[in-house]
Amino acid sequence: MAIFLSESDVKQLLTVDMAMEAVESAHRDLALGLAQDTPRVRTRLPQTVLHMLQGALPAQGVIGYKAYTTNRSGNRFLVYLFDSASGVLQAVIEADYLGMVRTGAASGVAAKWLARPESRVAGIFGSGWQAEGHVRAICAALPLQQVKVFGRNLEKLAAFCTRLQAVTGVEVVPAASAEATVSGSDLLGTVTTASLPLFDADWLEAGTHINAAGSNALIRQELSEGVVRRCAVVCVDAVPTALAEAGDLLPLLEKGRLHARQLVELGDVMIARRAGRQNSDEITLFESQGMAIQDLALGVRVLAAARERGLGAVLPML
Repeated sequence: MAIFLSESDVKQLLTVDMAMEAVESAHRDLALGLAQDTPRVRTRLPQTVLHMLQGALPAQGVIGYKAYTTNRSGNRFLVYLFDSASGVLQAVIEADYLGMVRTGAASGVAAKWLARPESRVAGIFGSGWQAEGHVRAICAALPLQQVKVFGRNLEKLAAFCTRLQAVTGVEVVPAASAEATVSGSDLLGTVTTASLPLFDADWLEAGTHINAAGSNALIRQELSEGVVRRCAVVCVDAVPTALAEAGDLLPLLEKGRLHARQLVELGDVMIARRAGRQNSDEITLFESQGMAIQDLALGVRVLAAARERGLGAVLPML
């Protein structure tokens, strides 16, 4: 019996801890050869773009895809889950909120594995919808005492900080400048649609970990070449995806200043196939592009919770 889960249903069921466990399981399965993930493909019209990510987690019983459209009128996200053994549709899930929490969870998982465990202060660029999930996840992953947030709209920024402080229980404050966001931060996050670098490489302090989550297209760039070159570890969710659309990395790759073999997949760090942080002075980077298997793993858990609580509408099937 296939069911439809609305945004309202998902918000009742989904937690940050659930999302982080799901994302970590997807990366681990990929590293162990128990998953398949196909990089994002896009179909473009002048007014609307269709984006699709697809993959499979047979060990978790699912194959499926996420499809979403971007348009000036808004963005619309759906995740489709099929049983990996039978191919039967299990669920269709509205996935705007799910995607926001999942994107943040990827940064939280990366921070768990790559940031210094004693990290206390984070600096975040961006105060939009996606930044909310990012802040919630890093606060769950690390013993943070303060999060500084830099944004262009001061009224929106103040409201964001007030709301996220109430949600996380961590002090969340506006940052006065880009440099103030970086200075004294153990962890940095970039969650923007910037096309130019957000901060100078010289501002980085030893031991910083960076989660870069916004440059999932060639026209976007949040980090300068200088920032990337200061990183001892350049970690990605999946190398094929990074090579296709990581706007922060492609300039260096094209110039031969960074090579694909230097990119470390997050799942490989988890299973100790590749090294992550080696000491407290290294600067580490996680470039997050997003993968279908992250959405599928989280969708499986949301679907199980929905069935347990009797939520969702039955889809009429032939």
